[in-house]
Amino acid sequence: MLAKEIVDVLLSAAKEKNLAKIDSVDLEIGSIALAHDGYPEHTEDISIENLEFGLKSIAHNTLLENTVFNIKKVAGDNWKIAGIGVK
Repeated sequence: MLAKEIVDVLLSAAKEKNLAKIDSVDLEIGSIALAHDGYPEHTEDISIENLEFGLKSIAHNTLLENTVFNIKKVAGDNWKIAGIGVK
């Protein structure tokens, strides 16, 4: 679910900026609320390996297909795109 949300945001940003390709994306990932309902018992520590797999799977056959995802674990309960690299 998180991977799809990230890919959707990136594809939307690429369309808005008329980008044909994104070479790299820097992501910062904290503990993400599973149900996005604010209950602390509904949080999960996201596995970087699982997230990378999900991102690559969902990005297949899109302009993100060859994008390198640099994922960093951070404190907090959100995620953010810290940088987008294009050539």
